[in-house]
Amino acid sequence: MTTTAESTRTTRPTRGYTATKDQLQNRLRRIEGQVRGIQTMVDEDRWCPDILQQIAAIQAALDKVALGLTEGHVKHCMAVGVDERRRAEMTDELMQALGRIVR
Repeated sequence: MTTTAESTRTTRPTRGYTATKDQLQNRLRRIEGQVRGIQTMVDEDRWCPDILQQIAAIQAALDKVALGLTEGHVKHCMAVGVDERRRAEMTDELMQALGRIVR
């Protein structure tokens, strides 16, 4: 007999990032730590350019996460078994999401 956790695990859809989910989670935890570090820097009244440099590093790290997710989406979700009409819809959705990232 399967448990609820096992049945939930088997019914989850495979996403473009599923194979690298552990790496993605680790990267997001590091980013979370960097954000906490900035909070500490502000609490300690650190020099503004140092704080801004850390913010830029976080933005770059988030951009890498976004690009990795985008690559996985394109290679997994858009390239395999999708008809032309749905591919066009998915392309529009992806371009809207990318537009939100780069604005």
